[in-house]
Amino acid sequence: MEPTTTHLPTVNTIGLTAPFGWLAGGWADFRRALWPCLVYGAILVALSLSLAAALYSAGALRWLFVLAAGFMLVAPMFAMGLYNTGRILEHGERPRIGDILFVRSAFRQDLMYLGLALFLIFSFWVEASQIIYGLSTYRIHKTLPELATFMFTDPAGLNMVLVGTIVGGVIAFLAFSLVVVSAPMLLNEKTSVFIAMITSVRTIAQNFLPMLVWAMLIVALTALGIATGFLGLIVTFPVIGLASWRAYRDLVPSSDGDMEQD
Repeated sequence: MEPTTTHLPTVNTIGLTAPFGWLAGGWADFRRALWPCLVYGAILVALSLSLAAALYSAGALRWLFVLAAGFMLVAPMFAMGLYNTGRILEHGERPRIGDILFVRSAFRQDLMYLGLALFLIFSFWVEASQIIYGLSTYRIHKTLPELATFMFTDPAGLNMVLVGTIVGGVIAFLAFSLVVVSAPMLLNEKTSVFIAMITSVRTIAQNFLPMLVWAMLIVALTALGIATGFLGLIVTFPVIGLASWRAYRDLVPSSDGDMEQD
């Protein structure tokens, strides 16, 4: 069993335009690994559509907005295969679909701890959203037109959207701070979850404005993918995942030097 690394790696200071470079690099990597990424994106979309259909059938459509927002909290855990794809491309090799779907180093205790932390944050968001919805209306809106009318035409609905956006944004940025670097960093089996999360927070503290830009780009692309009936996620999610690997390597370049291939 490999010894766990206990030292904190050096964090780079980046420029305000760096996130756009990561995104461009992620798009280039997506084109280099087109078919595996499209298959992975299609699987994610199929699962999302199945969940949406189940919520619609159960008359619980309001949960769709809650879970769509919460998706941004837990998405890094679904992107481990994309980080691995970025790592493979970085080594000049051609990734296969198995390299995305089955990442050996993702099945470890430290990554489970990170997943648990994100699950707890997600659970807090679910509870907060229920409280905000309950304080905004006494009705249960079971259809999409009914819910949309309440959200965008009723003063109470508009207030709910505003409060929910602020609360959700704060929660999402907390999750982003913990996971933006730690998730790809944990592909390195010698790194502990505590070192990874501390390093992730340090990257935010040291590069607050560029990382805020990066967070806004992720939200915009994810929202675009969801707004197209989830179909856009076939492209946007893999591109974000591959760009996130580039972001990690740019921010913490020294931490991957002894990372083993799966």
